[in-house]
Amino acid sequence: VTNGCGSAHAKFDFVPDTIYFMSITPACRIHDWDYHIFHTIEEKGKADRRFLNNMLRLIEEGSKWLSMLRRRRALKYFEAVNAWGGPAFWLNTNE
Repeated sequence: VTNGCGSAHAKFDFVPDTIYFMSITPACRIHDWDYHIFHTIEEKGKADRRFLNNMLRLIEEGSKWLSMLRRRRALKYFEAVNAWGGPAFWLNTNE
């Protein structure tokens, strides 16, 4: 059900599990799980927002040295799943 960052169905996975040397795998796994259990477009939005919040929490717990760059990259990850995560989300729904 969870594979970390990126698509489990892509032939090649180009999405890193790190943001400037910091692992965001826990946030990606929670996001994968949310996509597995949620079934509506509103829940997709909730999953995507939780993904961003979880990445930001991981960044805040880490070194402050690269935190600004990491926050900007986390926002890019969020924008990507928000805009392009639909096929992965709908793949596991019954609706």
